[in-house]
Amino acid sequence: MFIKSTLIMAFMAVAVAGFTLATKDHDSPEDKIKLAKSSRLEPQITLAADMTQGDTHGQPVDLRALANHIQANAPSPVLPEPSSSRQGGSAEPDAVAQTTPPSQSTPQPSSQQQSQAQPGTNPPKVDESALRYFASRGDKARLQAEISRLQALYPNWTPPADPLTVPQNGDKQLEAMWQLYSEGRYAEVRKAIADRQAAETGWQPPTDLLERLDVAEARTRLVNASDLKQYATVIDVGANTPSLLTCSDIDILWRVAEAFIRTDRAARGQDAYKYILKTCTNPQERLATIQKAASLLSYQPMQDLLALEKPDGNGGREFDSIRTDLARRFVAEGNEDPKLTVAQDYLSQVERIARSQGLASDDALLGWYYLRRANYSDAEQWFKAAHEKDDSATISQGLALVLIADHKPQEAEDVMYKWRNESKDAMATYLAATANLMALQPPPNLGEEVLQRVAGEIVKEKYVPTAQQFGWYARTLNQPQAAARWFETALRWKPDDEPSAYGLAITRDQLNDRQGVAEVQRLWAGRSQRIAVLGEPAQRAPVSAPLPSPNQAAQAAEQASPQALPQTTQQSIPQYAAPVAPQRTAQVPATGPNTNAPIAAQPVAPGRRIPPAKYAESETRTRSAVRPARQPSGCTTTVNAELLTPTNALSRGWCLMNLNRPMEAVEAFGVALNNADSKSREEAAYGQSLAYLRAGLANNAAVAATKAPMSHQRAAELQVAILSDRALSAFSSKRYHETLLYLDQRAQLQQERVDLMVLRGYCYLNLKMYDDAERIFTAVAATGNRDGSRGLRDLMLAKHPQPGGY
Repeated sequence: MFIKSTLIMAFMAVAVAGFTLATKDHDSPEDKIKLAKSSRLEPQITLAADMTQGDTHGQPVDLRALANHIQANAPSPVLPEPSSSRQGGSAEPDAVAQTTPPSQSTPQPSSQQQSQAQPGTNPPKVDESALRYFASRGDKARLQAEISRLQALYPNWTPPADPLTVPQNGDKQLEAMWQLYSEGRYAEVRKAIADRQAAETGWQPPTDLLERLDVAEARTRLVNASDLKQYATVIDVGANTPSLLTCSDIDILWRVAEAFIRTDRAARGQDAYKYILKTCTNPQERLATIQKAASLLSYQPMQDLLALEKPDGNGGREFDSIRTDLARRFVAEGNEDPKLTVAQDYLSQVERIARSQGLASDDALLGWYYLRRANYSDAEQWFKAAHEKDDSATISQGLALVLIADHKPQEAEDVMYKWRNESKDAMATYLAATANLMALQPPPNLGEEVLQRVAGEIVKEKYVPTAQQFGWYARTLNQPQAAARWFETALRWKPDDEPSAYGLAITRDQLNDRQGVAEVQRLWAGRSQRIAVLGEPAQRAPVSAPLPSPNQAAQAAEQASPQALPQTTQQSIPQYAAPVAPQRTAQVPATGPNTNAPIAAQPVAPGRRIPPAKYAESETRTRSAVRPARQPSGCTTTVNAELLTPTNALSRGWCLMNLNRPMEAVEAFGVALNNADSKSREEAAYGQSLAYLRAGLANNAAVAATKAPMSHQRAAELQVAILSDRALSAFSSKRYHETLLYLDQRAQLQQERVDLMVLRGYCYLNLKMYDDAERIFTAVAATGNRDGSRGLRDLMLAKHPQPGGY
C-alpha cells in the first residue's frame, strides 16, 4: 500500500510540474514564465506579451464628456478576502490547508541525473538521506514530497517500503545541515557548508541539498519582494525558479499573478489564475483564487475565469458560496463605469437578495447602478427603499440626485437639508437641489421657512448659481429690490458672472435706476452685447406679460414694464448682502455669457466631488454676443474656451489657476491639448491635471496626465500628488487599508512627509495594529511634532481605555 501511494504521488507530481524557462536570452523575465498542465502531454499556456488575449483593461473614460451626464457611484461592497498573515499581500484562505513547505518544490533534474535515469543503464545511486531524515522526524508532508521528487528525477527508482529502514547517515555534520534546512534556517546551512569545505579539502555537499536550498531561498526572496510590493522582483524570481510555480505552492502562483496585474499586465495575471483553475484541484484553493482575482481584475476578465467553474458534485457549482458577493462586486463596478453593462443575472441576483435580506446597502447599490444609466424610475424605487431602512447621508444623497435628475428639486432639498453638512459632496448635492428648486417654472410656492434656510446656506457657502436664481425668482414675484440685492451679491462673489450682471441691469432698469444701468453697461462694455443694447428704443416695446424668469425669453424680459407685474404674492424674498470680501470669486466654474444649458445637477457617487452645475439663460434668449476681434487681457471675464486658439487657451488656463478657478482652467487646458506642438500639449496635460487636483478630482487628474507624453519629473510629481489626494480621501471615508495602499505607493516615489506619517499612524491605530502605530507615532514625536505625541496618547487610550473615556 505504501508503494502504491507513493506511485500515485509521483504521477501527481509529474502532472502538475512543468514550469520551464524560455530559451531566448533577450526575453524579459516575465516573458520567461510559462505554465503547463502537464510536462508530457499538454501544450503550455505561456504568460507572454504576445498572447492573443490582450490586456483586458478598457480605455480611460472620457470624463469631460461624462461631466455632461449624471455621474454617480456607490461604495463598493467588500468581497470576503482570504485571511492574510501578511500585511497588504496575497495569502491563503482560512479554509485552505497550510501550503506545502518549500521543500516540496521539485527542481529540474540535471543532465547528469537525466542520463542516470535512462532505461538500460545501471540503477542510479539515489541520495535517500533526506528521505530517511524526514521519516525519522515524522514529517509526512515532506516525506511524501521527497518521494515524489525522487521518482520524478529517477523513474527507475523504487522507494523503500519503510523509509526508516534506510541506513542512517553517519555524517553528523550533514545531519545537522538537514536539520537547519528543515527549520528554514537557510543562511546557517550555507555557513555550515562553507565552514566544512574550508575545514575539509575536497568535501562537497550533496547535490540534492544544494538544489533544494536554492529553491527554498528563491521562494523566500519572492515572498519578501511580494510583501514589499516589489513586483518586478517577484516576476524575475519566478522566471528564474520555475520549479516554484506549481499547484503544490499555490501562494506563489497567487503572488506572481498579483505582480503581473500590479505592473499593468492584467492579461498575463489573468492567465496565471486560469492556469490554477485549469490545473489545480484543491476546492478551497480554487475558491480562494476566484476571491483574489475578483479583488484585482475587472468585470470581463472575471467572466472568463468563472467560465472555468466546475460542478460541486451536489447539484450546484463550486463557487456558489460567493456568487452573491461577486454579483454585488460586479454591480458596484458598473457604478464606476456607466459604459459597462452588467449581465442581467447579476442584477437579478442582487435584486433577489435585496428583497430577501432587506439590507439598505443592496438597495442603494442598485439605485446607483440605475442612476448611472439615467433609469430614474428604477433608481428612485431602490433609493426610496434604502432610505426607508437607513436615512443616512450617503443614501439621502443618492435619492436627492435621482430627484434632481427627475425634476423634483423641492423633494431633493428636503431630503438633503439635514445632511448638508455631512461632507463636501453632501453640501454640493444640497446646493444643486437649491439651484434647481429656485429655477423651476412655474415658480414653486415655497414657504417662508424653506426660503430662509435656503438663503442662509447660499450666503454661508457663497454659492453663485442659487444666488443668481434667487434674483430671477424675486423678479417673478414682483420684488425687484430683493432681486437687485441677490444679483449684486452674486456679482460680488463672482464678478464675471454675466447672467447676474444682465439680471441686475434689467432690474435696475425696471426700478428706473438709470445711473445704475449705466454703471453696469460701463463695466460690461465689449463683453456683453445684450447688456450694451439695453434701453435702446428699438429694443423697448411695452407688453402686458409679467417679467419672466431666466427660463423664459430674454427679449420679453427686456420689454416688460414694472406696471405689468402681477401683485398676487405675499411672499418675501430674504435680502442677504454679500460677505465682507466682495472681490472673492466663487469656487465654481462660470459658463459663457451665451450658454443655453438648463440648470442641471451633475450627481456623482459618495466620495467624489460634484462637477459644477451649468445654468444660464432660456433657449429663446437672444444670442447676439460674438467673439470680439481682440480678446481682453487677463482672464477676469467669462469666455467660451472653445472659441480660443490652443495657444491662447493655454495662457488662459494658467491665468485661471492663479485666480483659483480650477474647473474653468480644466476647460481651457482641454482646448490647449489640440495644439500641434508637443511641448504645448505636455504643458496643457500637466496644467489640466493640476487643475483637477486643486478641485479635488484625483481620478480625473490621473486621466488628464495620460493625454500627452510628459517628462519623468512632471509625471512623478503628479503621481505623488494624486496618491496623496487619494490617501486623504480614503482616510476621510474610513477606508484605512486603502489609505495604507496609497501611502505605500507614494512612499516608493517620494519620502513620506510628517503629516502623512501621522495619517499612516492613525490608520494603524484604527486597524488595531498597535505596534505599527506606536512605531510611527514615536518617530513623529521624536521630530518635535505635537501630532506624534497626541497619537501616542490616543494609542495609550485605545489600548487601555479609561472608564467613560476613549
